[in-house]
Amino acid sequence: MDGHTSKMSEGARLLEVQRAAHRRDGPPPSRIRIDRIDRLEDMVRKRQEAFAGAISTDFGNRSRFETALLETSVLLSALRHARKNVRWWMEPAYQDVDLAFWPGQAWIRREPLGVVGIVSPWNYPLQLALSPLVDVIAGGNRAILKPSEQTPAFSELLDRAISDTFSEEEVAVVLGGPDVATDFTKLPFDHLVFTGSTTIGRKVALAAAEGLVPTTLELGGKSPAVICPSGSMAKAVKAITYGKFVNAGQTCIAPDYVMAPRERMIELAEQVIAEARRYYPNAGPDYSTVISERSFDRMIAAINEAELGGAKVLRHPAPSDRAKRLLPPVVVMDAPENCALMREEIFGPVLPIVGYDTLDDALDWINSHPHPLALYIFAEDKKEQTSVLDRTQSGGVTVNGTLLHIAQEGLPFGGVGGSGMGFYHGRHGFDRFTHPRAVFKAGFFNAATWLAPPYGNRARRLLRFLMR
Repeated sequence: MDGHTSKMSEGARLLEVQRAAHRRDGPPPSRIRIDRIDRLEDMVRKRQEAFAGAISTDFGNRSRFETALLETSVLLSALRHARKNVRWWMEPAYQDVDLAFWPGQAWIRREPLGVVGIVSPWNYPLQLALSPLVDVIAGGNRAILKPSEQTPAFSELLDRAISDTFSEEEVAVVLGGPDVATDFTKLPFDHLVFTGSTTIGRKVALAAAEGLVPTTLELGGKSPAVICPSGSMAKAVKAITYGKFVNAGQTCIAPDYVMAPRERMIELAEQVIAEARRYYPNAGPDYSTVISERSFDRMIAAINEAELGGAKVLRHPAPSDRAKRLLPPVVVMDAPENCALMREEIFGPVLPIVGYDTLDDALDWINSHPHPLALYIFAEDKKEQTSVLDRTQSGGVTVNGTLLHIAQEGLPFGGVGGSGMGFYHGRHGFDRFTHPRAVFKAGFFNAATWLAPPYGNRARRLLRFLMR
């Protein structure tokens, strides 16, 4: 038996083990869910330095502060929120009963789906593996994780940490490359969560559809930042520079490009590069490297294509280094509309700026492309804020900032259209990974018995009442 077959046999075995345990034990009470949440938090806290070190090893260099800020702290916030609220999330939701069915009772039970598969990416390997797991556990489910093969040091550490923390009946990990991931998505889970590119997301959706497995797809796309005429340049520069170049732009909700009033383009570009120099002098240890030489080469080719097409390029003064996969921040103005930077999600430290003459032109540009995962609005005028919200669609929005909506546990996180389907975080994640089972309990008096044949006058009078 080859390694690929054995790994997928293990995945299928784990699915059967967890499904059998779910059937045997039924929906876990709140104390068990909270115990699992507590164990997961303990695992993250005890290993946070080890996780950060493994992630940095996989990247070549990844700021441990950024890992703590953007992964560990976000994850701990999700755990605290779930622990605080899971008991009341589990409470039955009683519904109104029509007079014709009185004194019956109607309510909704939020029941676990069963076993959930989670396929996580390399760019935020800790948060994007374990954040959906928090909601899955809160919903009373069991889970099997498939972390990315592009972060092998982290994935192996996660595998050991999970096996030390949970029984395989509760949570397990399957390791392997693209073939393993492909077969993993074909397993008959009760739900499948995938975070990654739109291209792979389509393949995952097709694979899951064969078994009618419901999916949550967190994809990406070209998330725009719009600087409206009333927008504060100072706010925009700081927020866009941070949101774009943190983790070297390898963030699914990073601003992919900026729409700016044409007369402010040069000012914006120069200030963004100046701010990037202040954030990352010499592109040193606080600045992450890109994940692979292939990604580095793709970025360089896209920049060169835009420059040959007439774009103006501003670069951070630190030199790039292919061997270290170090690509300092780059800003591109007036890139040709058909070049790679404007066609494809960039997922790197390159920021195109597109000039517009009127805000209507900017919104028309955005709406001519697939709906993005995130949208950033910089406007002091509330009418402009509302206009952009009303006339665009995106998974989420931050106004006068970037990235911040993802850290709000009270808000759903997910895409729309080409940027994904389904959402999670907090109560929204609990609802996503549970089934709202409808229950009606007939009262001591049941008028429905009057509707049985033979249909007499009483049945006709009741029918007229129901059709009132």
